[in-house]
Amino acid sequence: MPNNESDSPFIIENLRLRELVSIVNANRAFFEEFERFLAGEGYADVRAFVFEPDDAKAIAMIERYLQDGGGAAVLYDGLARPYERGKAKFYFLAWLFRDAPAQRLAPLIEKGGSRSLTNRRAKLLNEIRRFVGPLFPESASWTWNAVSEVMLARLEGSRRALKGNFLESIVREILTSLFAELGISLDMPDREVRLHDETYDVQVIGRKGSILIPVKTRETMGGGHAMLFTRDIHKSISIAHDNGFECIPIIIAESWGGDLSSLNCENYVYLKANPNQIPYIRQQLEAELRNLSRVFVDIADGAAD
Repeated sequence: MPNNESDSPFIIENLRLRELVSIVNANRAFFEEFERFLAGEGYADVRAFVFEPDDAKAIAMIERYLQDGGGAAVLYDGLARPYERGKAKFYFLAWLFRDAPAQRLAPLIEKGGSRSLTNRRAKLLNEIRRFVGPLFPESASWTWNAVSEVMLARLEGSRRALKGNFLESIVREILTSLFAELGISLDMPDREVRLHDETYDVQVIGRKGSILIPVKTRETMGGGHAMLFTRDIHKSISIAHDNGFECIPIIIAESWGGDLSSLNCENYVYLKANPNQIPYIRQQLEAELRNLSRVFVDIADGAAD
C-alpha cells in the first residue's frame, strides 16, 4: 500500500494566479510589437485598426501581420512555453478580439474555402473584428491593461489541460527511468487510452498484463466539484477493471475528502499537494512509483533482469 503520510505544506497563496500574471506580463512585449506593426501600417492605435471601415484593407493588413517574419517578441502559453511564431500571432489576434482560437475558431477555419490557411484565418479574424468592435467602443478596451485581463482569462482556461499533459510527461519520464533501473522491458505508448468515455493518461504494457494510469488533479475541493472529482476517480478504476486492466490512479489534490480505503484497487498514488508545486510533486512521484516497482516487475516477466 502506498505511503501517504508525507504531505506538502498547505498553500494559502494562489500559485496558479501568480504564475499566470508573470506569464501575461512577459507577453506584454508581444502586444507592444503589434502596436509598432500597426503604426507602420498607418494606424494611430489598436482601436483605430479595430474600427477600420474597409474590410479588404483590414483583411490584407491581417494577412501581412500573420505572414510577417519580422520581430522577435515571444508569446507564452499557460505553462510559460513559447508558441510557434505563426500560431502565436493567430492566437494573439483571437484573444485581442475576445475569442477562443482553438476551441471555437479553429473548426471554423477548417471549413473555410479560401486558398490558404493564412487567408482563411485573416478572413475569419476580420469577421470577428467587425462583430466585436461595436461591443467595446471605448479606447480603454484596446489598451494593454484591458487586453492583459483577456489574456489572463484565456491562459487560465487552457492551463488545466496543459498542466495535465505536463504532469503526464513527468509520470512517463519517471517510469522510463525506473524501468531502465529495474532492467525490465515494458511498452508505454505515447498516446492516451480511451475506454468508453473515460480517458487514461498512461498505459504500461508487459508480457503478463497491462496497467492503466489516470492522473487526476484538483487545486480546490469546494462545492459540488468535490463529489464529481471523487466520482471520476471511482469511475476510472471501475471501467479499467471491467475491461480487464489493472488501474493505478495518481491523485494530486491539496484537499481531497475522498476515502482512500474505498478505492477499488490495491495500488494507487495520492499526493496531498497543490498541482502547481511541480518540484515537490516530481520528488514525491518518484518515491511513490518506486514503491510500486514490484507491480511493474510482475507484468514484465515476473523478475527483473
